[in-house]
Amino acid sequence: MNILLGAFVFSLLTYLFLTLGSGGYILWGKEELIFGVLFSLFSAILMKKLFSIAGKKSRFHILNPKRWLLFFIYIIGPFFWSLTKANFDVAYRVITGKIKPGIVKIHPGLKTDTGITLLANSITLTPGTLTVDIDKENDLYVHWINVKNKEPKIEEVCSSFPLWAKKIAE
Repeated sequence: MNILLGAFVFSLLTYLFLTLGSGGYILWGKEELIFGVLFSLFSAILMKKLFSIAGKKSRFHILNPKRWLLFFIYIIGPFFWSLTKANFDVAYRVITGKIKPGIVKIHPGLKTDTGITLLANSITLTPGTLTVDIDKENDLYVHWINVKNKEPKIEEVCSSFPLWAKKIAE
């Protein structure tokens, strides 16, 4: 029942936010509110069925709304902050010419494909780093613009990304 109610409220609030102000002087028209409630109810029922399947198949665990909330917090918080710092760092290195590129191997300790994919994409989206390869042990090979030592700590290369990937995907 919690999944049904949570999915309904989330769907309705999302719908109302996306259609905000489309009702003229009032925020929403009567038809829009009715459609929003019906659409949200349909979405909630669908999500409940998906989560009942998820109990049998673990690959659907990423559909959990808590994981999506964590992902949203990750994107607007740690990822955005790292992205901003990396942009300034790359601009500084391009202007000054202080570039020491290389490929380093990091072991994030993630077990799921979703976690590895989230981490690899986060690394690649951050300026100055690029995920080049992943081996069978889920180690990542990352091209890094400023290699300080041959075996860096994972936090030096990708900040707190692995911790967030583990919270979100595993």
